[in-house]
Amino acid sequence: MKTMNELKRTELAAFLRSRRERISPEDAGLPAGQRRRTSGLRREEVAQLAGVGVTWYTWLEQGRPIHASPQVLDAVARTLRLDTVERQHLFRLAEAPDDKPDAALPPPLAPEIQPILDQLSPLPAYVLTERFDVLAFNAGYGALFPRVRDLPPAERNTIMTCFASYACCSAYENSDGMRATLVAQLRSAYGRHVGDPAWTGLIRKMEAASPEFARIWATQDVAQPVSVTKVFRHPLYPRLPMTSTSMALQGCVGTRLVVYTPVDVQTRRAIEHVVADGMDAHFPCWETHQIRARELAMRLPS
Repeated sequence: MKTMNELKRTELAAFLRSRRERISPEDAGLPAGQRRRTSGLRREEVAQLAGVGVTWYTWLEQGRPIHASPQVLDAVARTLRLDTVERQHLFRLAEAPDDKPDAALPPPLAPEIQPILDQLSPLPAYVLTERFDVLAFNAGYGALFPRVRDLPPAERNTIMTCFASYACCSAYENSDGMRATLVAQLRSAYGRHVGDPAWTGLIRKMEAASPEFARIWATQDVAQPVSVTKVFRHPLYPRLPMTSTSMALQGCVGTRLVVYTPVDVQTRRAIEHVVADGMDAHFPCWETHQIRARELAMRLPS
């Protein structure tokens, strides 16, 4: 029986061959030349265009156990005209870190997702990945987590935001317990992505940036997302109990839609008021503690 590494190398070899065979010499700017036995580029042509050794590329396409640097894989990806999803697949199979800014992001959401989120407002709702990257959100969510509105898309991560917040300006009433729960859910999801450079990079950098994260991660606790009552805080309302409900999204693997539903009429009215008139409200310590959030963000790649 093949090991996991052997299976990945076999899959990598087949993937490279399929991408090479779909590109004609004319598409790559090469003369068509004599009639070819197979369609697409030859191995030596890919190597030449990518600026790598013919033997090295041949071994890579044969699934041999060789090391592929991110720089070389980037050249191969450009030569084979891989799109974002294909590039991610290449780096994942080669077990190499991809430092391209959008490398860890999943495919774009379907265009109808944002209007659905907007229709749910004032109920806070958002879409996130198993890595807790926030892909889309509505006004209700932005009111509870105001910092997410100012962050570039690649830095919108619930784990990072949670550990960058002090208890006094956290959106959660019990921020310590919530951080432990989030890390346990992250570790459970990590079991499906062991060896994925994007996941490993996030975890290692979070460990280095946050001793608290490192301590919780080391407990090996695991948990699954479930429908549960969470108590949120807002400068205008100190206690907002809501039920969290998660639903998987088809068409974008590993993503889910999360909706927070108020547990009573008073909370619903409070959320309506917050969205209508409290979007710019902040805790008194907001500006001072934003420094910590920015410092943590600077230690992590986008």
